[in-house]
Amino acid sequence: MNDYYNEELKRLISESLRERPDSYLIQQLFDQFPTTTELMDVSEQQLIRIKGIGVSKARQITAMLKLATKLTIPTQDNPIIRSPKDAFELLEPDFRYLNKEHFTCLFLNTKNRVIFKEIISIGSLNAAIVHPREVFRAALKRCSVSILCGHNHPSGDSTPSPEEVVVQHSNS
Repeated sequence: MNDYYNEELKRLISESLRERPDSYLIQQLFDQFPTTTELMDVSEQQLIRIKGIGVSKARQITAMLKLATKLTIPTQDNPIIRSPKDAFELLEPDFRYLNKEHFTCLFLNTKNRVIFKEIISIGSLNAAIVHPREVFRAALKRCSVSILCGHNHPSGDSTPSPEEVVVQHSNS
């Protein structure tokens, strides 16, 4: 885990729990969940297994981690998508700590402003099954003019799968 984020998370969690950053509880938490991805995906049941963390503290930690994730999402209302970079910057905070593939659509109006963002499908570690019907149904429901679709690669390797290449070429 990046040292800066590691220290910031330790500080945030220790302050939230009113614990010292070097306390047993905080050390155990970071020993058992050493990466940001593991920590952001932690469940209450996993936390309760740590000595000193009961149901109440586990809920407090998971709520704080969810809030920390939400705070990384851009706060601008109805951002405009002018480039792939704009779409990436809007979707990346949502995708950052996921351990399953999520297929998400951005629905745009005539001015390329985002009307709505919706998760269309949640798959497995390396696949998300999406039927065009689901995408178009959501687009019609939002009266969108344009659709941008994106998905994450939990492995961290953004190389397209053979299935993605086939889909890309069939849409060209």
